[in-house]
Amino acid sequence: MLVGVLSDTHDYIRAARLAARMFAQKGVQLVVHLGDIVAPFTLRALHEAGVRRLIAVYGNNDGEKLFLSRTAEQLGFEIHEWPYIIEVDGRRIALVHGWGSLDDTRRIVEAIAPGVDAVLYGHTHRREVRRLGSTLILNPGEACGCLTGEMSVAVLDTGSMEAEIIELGHREDHL
Repeated sequence: MLVGVLSDTHDYIRAARLAARMFAQKGVQLVVHLGDIVAPFTLRALHEAGVRRLIAVYGNNDGEKLFLSRTAEQLGFEIHEWPYIIEVDGRRIALVHGWGSLDDTRRIVEAIAPGVDAVLYGHTHRREVRRLGSTLILNPGEACGCLTGEMSVAVLDTGSMEAEIIELGHREDHL
């Protein structure tokens, strides 16, 4: 199965729509959002752009959890506290946002890694694809492009457990 992975949309609707279109082009069957959605209208934008199956975790900037939860439910999406473990194609995949500094988040990710096939995380706004033992560690970078200027998402193939970072462009090009 192909899983679309995004994080840190921070209410940037254009990025959410670009991500949804990219995922459709790639044939993604499930989208995971790794937090910092921020407001429910971002979930609506993903749905309007064609995302039908989405599992998300809350990020540190997702303050309106009740409204996010209600909106997700109305759209047929799921949203959970992290870490949240999903099973896809017999693979155990941990969904994590992150907390604190880059080093704090990496320590959290590495502590979770031994019990799963992959840890997908956000928060740092930095792309990462690596292995820790047999576990895939994946951060798609920031969909919003607000810190680096570069907007990106990822696609995970659960058959091969390989991931591809996909450039959505530079934020300034979409303003």
